[in-house]
Amino acid sequence: MNPEELWAFLGRNPMLGLALAGITVAIVYTEVMRVFRGFKGLRPAELTALINGENALVVDLRPSAEFEKGHIPGSKNVQMAQFDPENKALANARALPVVAVCKAGTTAVDAAKRLRKAGFERVYVLEGGIGAWQGADLPLAKGRGK
Repeated sequence: MNPEELWAFLGRNPMLGLALAGITVAIVYTEVMRVFRGFKGLRPAELTALINGENALVVDLRPSAEFEKGHIPGSKNVQMAQFDPENKALANARALPVVAVCKAGTTAVDAAKRLRKAGFERVYVLEGGIGAWQGADLPLAKGRGK
């Protein structure tokens, strides 16, 4: 398709052109915000490598009952309502990579923003949450954990 055909199509279908422009702006905005948000998303395999290679601290933000049914081995459970990046228990983790995990990956974004604001430099979020971990067929620990 050449530019003349595109302009002719857009002239005949202004609503489709407007929709295309809106979708394009939304995609560009989302990607720009992802670059500047201050933390990175990880896939389950990347999280495994980070845990094994750099002793990453995994913070599971799900309710205790869900955590006890199955969680990433070695993760710590902290409910989002009680999550405080200034907590003494997290103070020693400032030098470590910290990975926020929740059920689907959305709550963890809020925790990651708070960690970055509190001065943590290596902050990550497990994309897709614990569901992505299970989908990758990785093991879950049961019970209270750490």
